[in-house]
Amino acid sequence: METRQYLVIQDHTSEFPEPITFKKGAPLTVGEKYEGPEGWENWIFCESPGQKGGWVPAQIIEIITDKTARAREDYTARELNVQKGELLVGTRVLNGWVWCEKSGSSESGWVPLENLQEASS
Repeated sequence: METRQYLVIQDHTSEFPEPITFKKGAPLTVGEKYEGPEGWENWIFCESPGQKGGWVPAQIIEIITDKTARAREDYTARELNVQKGELLVGTRVLNGWVWCEKSGSSESGWVPLENLQEASS
């Protein structure tokens, strides 16, 4: 897993206080594909028993039927609230988003790639 440092160039605040979270093998109900002006590809709205639905990268689910799928890996849709000027460590880029941790903190979550600039080491 290659890590990269990113500088936040635009604030991001999550609009989803209860993100969908599941373990590998979890059954999922598949909904619509994301279509928006951002150009984020391969996001599918999924539901998992006992929680609110959320956006899931298509690459991490195995579609079984039109409406059902199974998780190929553990996942959370938790977004990281960030402010311009913060330094982050990114460990995974997926569909226009980066899984990041705040430097010197245990806070982690997804941040839109467009809000970040790769920092020179």
